[in-house]
Order: sequence, then structure tokens, then C-alpha cells
Amino acid sequence: MTDVNVILRYLLADHPEFSPQAAQFFEQVRNGAATALIPEGVLVECVYVLMKFYAVPRPEVAEKLSQVISYRGVVNPNREILLEALALLTRHAIDIVDAMVFVTAQHHGWTTFSFDQDIHKLERETDDSAG
Repeated sequence: MTDVNVILRYLLADHPEFSPQAAQFFEQVRNGAATALIPEGVLVECVYVLMKFYAVPRPEVAEKLSQVISYRGVVNPNREILLEALALLTRHAIDIVDAMVFVTAQHHGWTTFSFDQDIHKLERETDDSAG
């Protein structure tokens, strides 16, 4: 299982000791020589820390994390949902958890019960484009 700090050191290349270790590990993950379980909670925290603490622009966060999630050795049964949720970050001012709730509901044909207007706005846009 991969911790948030390992992903951050890899993406930011900001630590003289840990960043090279993370880069070496993720190079193996990229080509499938190693596996890395990246749970949803780790992805959520990465998005939050990159955007809020490091002020990385939303599209760059989505692009970089999508690349990592797409590596051959990354294990997550919800990979497609994670990638779609990250893609929503580039097109909408929605937080990652709301994006994941929306995409998960869409994938399963579920109705979303939420007081969050961002989710309802996405649902309306989806209904408009489908009809």
C-alpha cells in the first residue's frame, strides 16, 4: 500500500533523500515490475495537499495523478472511477470527493442523495447531454 507522502515526494521531487527513492519505486510501478495499491483515501489526500498546501493548479493535479493511477503496476479496483473523477476536476469546480461520489453513482446507475449543489449541477448537465 502506498502512502500519500511517497506519492507527493515523487510528484514534487522536493526532497533530496525521499524523492529519488519514490521515483525509483514509481518507475518500477510504471513498467509493472512492482505493484502499488493506491486507495481512494490516499488519492483524496494527495489532491487536497497538492492543491491547498502546494498550490498546484487543479488541471496539473488531475493530470499528474491520472498518470500515476494509470501506471501498469497500480492496483485499485475502482481505477476507472478514479480517473473519471480526476477528469472532472479539470472541467468543473468540484472537490475530489464530490467527483468520486458522482462518478460512482453514474457507474452503478444509483441515485445520489446529497445536499451538495455541485453534485446536482453535474447530474443536471449529464441529464441535459443525454436527453
